Amino acid sequence: MDISSPTKVLFVCLGNICRSPMAEAVFTHMVNERQLADFFHIDSAGTAGYHVGNRPDSRSVATCKAHGVPVNHFARQVCPGDYEEFDFILCMDKSNLEDLMDMRPKGSKAVVSLFGAYDELKPNSIIEDPYYGGNKGFEVNFEQVTRCSEGLLKSLGF
Repeated sequence: MDISSPTKVLFVCLGNICRSPMAEAVFTHMVNERQLADFFHIDSAGTAGYHVGNRPDSRSVATCKAHGVPVNHFARQVCPGDYEEFDFILCMDKSNLEDLMDMRPKGSKAVVSLFGAYDELKPNSIIEDPYYGGNKGFEVNFEQVTRCSEGLLKSLGF
């Protein structure tokens, strides 16, 4: 792979405070542990602007930290330029996917798909929004985004 042009990955959920910042943190952690940081540019965003500028949900942060994964993110909303900036825009559920496809500018280069497509244990799984539930949902999300991150790295040849 040409490190002068890293693979750019954007993780997306609805508000960018639970699932997508967790996916960003987990994938970044894996990339850093494997000394692959030069090969990637990683970010996350939401399809809606409800939480722009906010830190991730404390339950998402606590779950990541319990697994030794640091989280450093402020919520932002997907913008048209993301479709040109990023190679992969990976979302958490079908509603996010529909929104992303509706927002997608004509001729954009990004591959837009479900992040769950990379889950080898449960292919094409949905990463459910844990916001209105308890802590268990965040742990389930962590397990899912970990598997999906492994699958994504494998699909990219790492």
